[in-house]
Amino acid sequence: MQVEVDYYAHGMLISAMFETFESETHGRVDRSLFLLTVFMKLNPPVSLQTLAGLTGARVIGNPDALVSGINEIHRVEAGDLTFVDHPKYYEKALHSAATFVLINKEVEPPAGKGLLFSDDPFRDYVALTRRFMPFVPSASAVDPTARIGKGTVIQPNASIGPNAVIGEDCIIHSGVVIYDHCVIGDRVVIHANAVLGADAFYFKRRPDFYDKMHSCGRVVIHDDVEIGACSTIDRGVSSDTVIGKGTKLDNHVHVGHDTVIGKNCLFAAHVGIAGCVNIEDEVIFWGQVGCQKDLTVGKGAIVYGQSGISKSIKGGQVYFGSPVKEAREKMKELALLNRLPELFEKIK
Repeated sequence: MQVEVDYYAHGMLISAMFETFESETHGRVDRSLFLLTVFMKLNPPVSLQTLAGLTGARVIGNPDALVSGINEIHRVEAGDLTFVDHPKYYEKALHSAATFVLINKEVEPPAGKGLLFSDDPFRDYVALTRRFMPFVPSASAVDPTARIGKGTVIQPNASIGPNAVIGEDCIIHSGVVIYDHCVIGDRVVIHANAVLGADAFYFKRRPDFYDKMHSCGRVVIHDDVEIGACSTIDRGVSSDTVIGKGTKLDNHVHVGHDTVIGKNCLFAAHVGIAGCVNIEDEVIFWGQVGCQKDLTVGKGAIVYGQSGISKSIKGGQVYFGSPVKEAREKMKELALLNRLPELFEKIK
């Protein structure tokens, strides 16, 4: 079964935390930002015409329709605005769960949907996310709006960003950087120089430069996770990068934006996971496994070291090679390849 993130539950968790922390911080926590980061929601919703006015785009459809979220295509839901700027993806965006689409082609909107016509949807999408989720600098090494649970130890020289939430009985070692709005559960251990919440590696190629997508999602770490030294977990583009309960990451592991990792997974050093990957429970990646974007790794899969995963793989099997195959099949293939020089000599 594909891992599903219960975003409603995340939202209820954040709302409950906010209610607890609001009185303690005397209003220093920004409620709009707190709620916005759950699926990049707009609270209150904003009319399509208002967004058109902010970007110079033209409304196709009902200008008074209310937009309740801004989201990149991989995580859209009803009420969201997404964008598309390539003919290959027009149909996917127009018929996605998103109610509104920022697009550079004049078309009739599907029933119940609204469009914003723009000469550069990427530019305008980035402008909107920057407006509703701007960068907020930290006031100190541990920002005063960050909330730290009972029994948690923050070692010297760690950095905790604005509105970050850390649960109880955690250990955050020296040099760790936890960016704004990250959410960390109880009994989590984060080793030295790990970075949680850096921007997604997401750029649009222009004729003479790379144009950066503004990252406004979060990193959500569930209970009993351990993250090795110098590991990096990028924030979602507009939603969450999630590490499930009990998962353990070795040193120098990288997890890309919007990836969702299930419970009790085990990743050895130098594993690299691209963006928008769904990894189900109890998966094991041995050292230097590389995982391509936009795929699913099934529950209980084991992937041997230095393997490359280029497409979705089923759970409950052992894999090896690049691209991966079932391990015993791959070992037989390699054994036959090793015999090629001998066979070649025989037929000369």
